[in-house]
Amino acid sequence: MKIAVIGSTHAGTAAVRNMAHLYPEAEIHVYERNDNVSFLSCGLALYVGGVVKDAQELFYSSPEELTAMGIHVHMEHDVSSIDTDNQTIDVVDLNSGQKRTDAYDRLVMATGSAPVVPPIPGVHLENVLLAKNYNQANRIIEQSKKADRITVVGGGYIGVELVEAFQEAGKKVTLIDGENRILNKYLDKEFTDVVEEDFEAKGIDLRLGESVTRFEGDGTIQAVHTQNGRVETDLVILCVGFRPNTDLLAGQVDMLSNGAITVNDYMQTSHPNIFAAGDCCAVRYNPTGEYTYIPLATNAVRMGTLVARNIMAPQSRHIGTQGTSGLHIFGLNMASTGLTETTANMLGANVKSVTIHENHRPEFMPTSENVHLKVTFDPDSRRILGAQVLSKADVTQSINTFSLAVQTGMTIDDLAFVDFFFQPHFNQPWNFMNKAGLAAFESREHATV
Repeated sequence: MKIAVIGSTHAGTAAVRNMAHLYPEAEIHVYERNDNVSFLSCGLALYVGGVVKDAQELFYSSPEELTAMGIHVHMEHDVSSIDTDNQTIDVVDLNSGQKRTDAYDRLVMATGSAPVVPPIPGVHLENVLLAKNYNQANRIIEQSKKADRITVVGGGYIGVELVEAFQEAGKKVTLIDGENRILNKYLDKEFTDVVEEDFEAKGIDLRLGESVTRFEGDGTIQAVHTQNGRVETDLVILCVGFRPNTDLLAGQVDMLSNGAITVNDYMQTSHPNIFAAGDCCAVRYNPTGEYTYIPLATNAVRMGTLVARNIMAPQSRHIGTQGTSGLHIFGLNMASTGLTETTANMLGANVKSVTIHENHRPEFMPTSENVHLKVTFDPDSRRILGAQVLSKADVTQSINTFSLAVQTGMTIDDLAFVDFFFQPHFNQPWNFMNKAGLAAFESREHATV
């Protein structure tokens, strides 16, 4: 059995390492256009900000490790086309320029995602940079040392983390986003308001609800223009989103309208000999039951592992995702899972919510921080559909509990009486998650009186 794997970041690395262990007799080939494997891009801002000193700590594998496992590793090799009828791939050695055609019995697409580069005039000026891979991270570090004014375009996770890193490095930072608030895909307005107030208090210039119309410069970026004015800058980082990198299979397997490959519960595409995993794929989103595009490292590692387990025969089902994620910014800890009211409205889903403000531990303790928790649920079935939390205390693990609640179909009323431990160092006699359930339970009782 000859298995070809295209791409070796999270999904590809997980797939080949597990396949090498499960099927030692298989001939496994991995093709990677970059000069490294398994870069943890979620640590990019930590690396740029100097929290991570040694970049090697952001790699959890290497070409040498994969080779030692018996895997045929083709670094700096680009797959230029795929013939799904004849089960061959055309490969280019990026160093020598040599071309060849390789055959496969099973193909694994782990090509990930690519940063969206908006077609804005001047976008290709020097010092307009992307933030995705290891080489781009090094470029950001190199150029930011010489920049006093830095503009970040895009207020998602990577964008706000870079804003924090640059502000703490003493830079004058501007954040531009076409949406009216930051982190809108992950948190409702009452949560993002807190973060935005903190940003403004630290001197960060928030240009929200503004779209970039052009980049100005004579070879090198000098200013960013929006419909509301001009921002002088020495460096721009584009963080406006990602698109699935699936052009190689366009028209050959089923995809969503954005190009994300659809797979069954066993990571198999519409072509029986082709599997896919990671940011190139759509995943089943449990709060709605629909397939959607959620590019997260956690999804990629799980899917890559499942590809390995299922590539010979269906064995282990993918149980879907809640899109669970977390963030630490300027001392604030926040996390979310499943539907927020914002995303529910975008999808046309009918939800109710309950909000709790609760000190994370008793007031007799030396310190106690407020916890802001919001839980969304189906008003008919009462099934929990999502949750968000924000606090200076790190209570983000509660969101993993809510992820499990969504996964298993727990109701908001069940949550009221779940057995959570109490210890004054950590929490209250009634855990704040219990209190969310109790509040929803009591509001239901009042509604029926």
